[in-house]
Amino acid sequence: MTTTDFRTKAVLSSKTRKDQPPQYKVILHNDDYTTMEFVVEILMTVFGKPLEKATQTMLNIHHKGNAVCGIYSREIAETKVETVHHLASSRGFPLKSTMEKE
Repeated sequence: MTTTDFRTKAVLSSKTRKDQPPQYKVILHNDDYTTMEFVVEILMTVFGKPLEKATQTMLNIHHKGNAVCGIYSREIAETKVETVHHLASSRGFPLKSTMEKE
């Protein structure tokens, strides 16, 4: 590859990153009522985490107050937050999920 090829590739790569839509972090927050088992269930079913990773993330939420569970486009992040709230309220838990721009 020539120097010009590298520059062209760098410019195209930079443009591609700029043209991509913003990404959003989906965060779960600790509370005193939601069971650890339910949080693990949410992490596995909504966020697709395997049991070991879900358990590790749940412990981070428990000890640190919150944890990022995934990074998505805005529409997917909104759907994940709504799904968490729906599932939690249907089981009587106040589990809170939020999203913030990365």
